[in-house]
Amino acid sequence: MFISTAYAAAPAQAEPSLLMQLGPMIVIVVLFYFMMIRPQQTRMKQHKAMLDALAKGDEVVTNGGELGRVVKASEQYLTIEVADGVEILVQRGAIATKLEKGTIKANR
Repeated sequence: MFISTAYAAAPAQAEPSLLMQLGPMIVIVVLFYFMMIRPQQTRMKQHKAMLDALAKGDEVVTNGGELGRVVKASEQYLTIEVADGVEILVQRGAIATKLEKGTIKANR
């Protein structure tokens, strides 16, 4: 009544090594880098190269969806003609993509 029941102790199991404990986490970090971080860095480099290469006469689409032709290009800003006689001033970073020549005429 006052004495508790004694149970047989299980044999002690060896603890897994540090490499076995951290292995899955290391694999996840490596996969995350190669599947998400590296491709995003590549896309950012390509977009920056495209922005740096923009010049007068290029046809572009802004992040807001406006299509236009570059009429003036400075270091930070572009003047884009969106319609005959209508020009807007945008930052270089506001350009989403560069279109092939003649794309805007085909759509007007």
